[in-house]
Amino acid sequence: MFVLVIGLTGGIATGKSTVSKMFQERGAKIIDADQIARLVVEPETEGLQQVIATFGVEVLDSKGQLNRRALGDIIFHDPHARQRLNAILHPLIRAEMKRQTAEFQSEDTEEVIIWDVPLLFESGLTQLVEKVIVVYIPEALQIVRLMERDQLTELEAKARLHAQLSIEEKKKMADFVIDNSHLVFHTERQVDKLWNYLALKNG
Repeated sequence: MFVLVIGLTGGIATGKSTVSKMFQERGAKIIDADQIARLVVEPETEGLQQVIATFGVEVLDSKGQLNRRALGDIIFHDPHARQRLNAILHPLIRAEMKRQTAEFQSEDTEEVIIWDVPLLFESGLTQLVEKVIVVYIPEALQIVRLMERDQLTELEAKARLHAQLSIEEKKKMADFVIDNSHLVFHTERQVDKLWNYLALKNG
């Protein structure tokens, strides 16, 4: 018995969070990079101070908290700005993910831990996990779902998609693929099959 660390990723609006929750319901321990990304830029944190120093107080709202929409408008249209933000946040996020993993490992040596990371490939974290699961839907469907979810224009949605590695490229690099382009039942069935495999491997 040992701790199995799996990376879970996908493209924006592919339904990665839904799949992550399905694995959690089956017993996986989830380390959510999005949640950690919010923690490291809370008021008075080192992360937020670095963001302000780099992008100015214009990225804050009236309460002194990070205005994600304002920051997004900057980084999704400027690759250099996106790189500067990543250089600030990625080390802080990575350190907290490692801390949480060590905490789980100290509690139980028979765990499946899933790192839920949108930019798993882009941030070079694949070397820290044993296998990678990609949640996949075709890019055309990504655009439609993103427009509906975030009330974006097609141009805005495409800008966000193109800020990441394409879902087709991620699919090629995956050890396992969960196709989330159909009904929830189909996704659940794939998750069940993969979970049984991972649980058996961990046993």
